[in-house]
Amino acid sequence: MTETTSTLVETSSVGLTLAGRRILESIDLAISPGEIVTLIGPNGAGKTSLLRIILGLQKPDSGHMYRRPGLRMGYVPQRISIGPTLPMTVLHFLSLPDRQPRAKRMKSMEELGIAHLARSQLHTLSGGEFQRVLLARTLLRDPDLLVLDEPAQAIDFIGQTELYRLIDRVRNERGCGVLLVSHDLHLVMAATDRVICLNRHVCCSGEPETVSQHPEYQAMFGPRAAQALAVYHHHHDHHHDLTGAPVESEDTSEREKEETSHAR
Repeated sequence: MTETTSTLVETSSVGLTLAGRRILESIDLAISPGEIVTLIGPNGAGKTSLLRIILGLQKPDSGHMYRRPGLRMGYVPQRISIGPTLPMTVLHFLSLPDRQPRAKRMKSMEELGIAHLARSQLHTLSGGEFQRVLLARTLLRDPDLLVLDEPAQAIDFIGQTELYRLIDRVRNERGCGVLLVSHDLHLVMAATDRVICLNRHVCCSGEPETVSQHPEYQAMFGPRAAQALAVYHHHHDHHHDLTGAPVESEDTSEREKEETSHAR
């Protein structure tokens, strides 16, 4: 393992077996401050198990797990439900379990554009509003690393886009690292720096456009999923190999014309 002072978390050859079934094999992953990393893969790929290992909730049975000393992590789970039988305002919810000062709770809500919901009952919120509340609660801990498990579930497409833009802004303003879990690469394409495609092992990793063209990604999600990413393609003066490393192009203009025609 080659962790540095800038690395927030790093796994090296991490493996996990549960009930006689191999869940993870030789997982290498590192996240740095200010970086958004998206973990994708089909159901049963081991994404949740890897999150649990990173969060310290599960010990791997092989390999090594490194966390920067004093690392503060914030976690937004995939599902949480609070029904009308438990009346609770947003402001009260943000005080649990650590009673943060009211001013800090309000500032966190203002940062996410939900200060007007302070006295609203949780069960009356939309999916997008509730996800922002969960994120605000997590930010109260001033995390160095945000871990978000399928944060856009139960949110419409426009709401998903807004949420990912918000996560990107939080990363830029706070300088924290972000680990996202998603089934859909095309939904997080514009907001992520690096993608790790997981199916028990790391199938491929790199920039989103690179991963979408990788044979193992296309084998898992199909070529139509990769084609859906074309709308997000951007033009630059280089391209990337299958590891995500930049490679200078000899004829940028011709490649840009080709990418534009594919995106139509």
